[in-house]
Formats: sequence, C-alpha cells, structure tokens
Amino acid sequence: MPIDIDAVDRKILRILQRDAKTLNTELASQVGLSPSPCLRRVRLLEEAGVVERYVALLNPSSVDLAMTIFVRITLERQDQATVEHFAAEVRKLPQVVEAHLMAGGYDYLLKVVVANLDEYRRVHMGHFAAVAGVRNVQTEIPLQQIKHSTELPI
Repeated sequence: MPIDIDAVDRKILRILQRDAKTLNTELASQVGLSPSPCLRRVRLLEEAGVVERYVALLNPSSVDLAMTIFVRITLERQDQATVEHFAAEVRKLPQVVEAHLMAGGYDYLLKVVVANLDEYRRVHMGHFAAVAGVRNVQTEIPLQQIKHSTELPI
C-alpha cells in the first residue's frame, strides 16, 4: 500500500536509520509529535513496506569476519537460465552479503565477507568457479574502508 511520505515521516525514518531502538516517546519528542500519533506513523511506514525490518548491525572483525572482498563475475552467456542459475547458487552462500546483477563489462558484482584469504579461496574455488556457466571470476580486495553506511539519504 503506497503512502505519501511527508517531512515528519522523513525525520522519523532518519532517526530510525541511525538507531532503530529509539523509544517511541523519544522519537515523538524529536519529531514534534505526541507518542500516539508518532507510533501510528511508524506503524503505517512499516505496513507500507517503507520500513522493511529492524536489524542489529555487527562489527565484522568482532565476529572473526575481518575481510570484505568484492567479486566480479562474468558468465559464459547472459540468457535467463544461466543468470537465474548463478543467482540461485549465490543465494545459498552466507558469505555473500550483497549480490547485484550488473549492466556493463561483467554480469554480477558480489560483496563477500570472510575471516581470511584461505576461507575466500575455498568459496572462490568451491562455489564461484564451480558454478556452471561462469566464465571469469575477478577478485578485488579493498585496502581500506573509507565509508560505510546503512542510512539512505532521505
């Protein structure tokens, strides 16, 4: 159910993106509403699918996942069966935290999170390179993360 998002809704969304555990009373105070109308707006945003879910963001290094690797995949063909087959295989891998079908010089861009290069090599050889229809796997290892945000610029 689409809804019109006004300035107050946007402010609510900005606050919830920074801290989804903000209490409704505090949220209402920050956006200039009483708690009841504020909660009603939050529920409408949830029901409309604007707020999909609430999650805990983890520090990857704290859970022994210190390496983020970007992988460019080129398929042998771009027909529907090959594209869908690769997508289905990627969805099975918990190490792949993002996967995008791309337009341009390669077919998929993957964001992979692993403990170390040995674990990545196992994922690369045992999964990416082993999927039928994969022509090329190109690995990009970032040297430093400059910016990371989960907040949309609303």
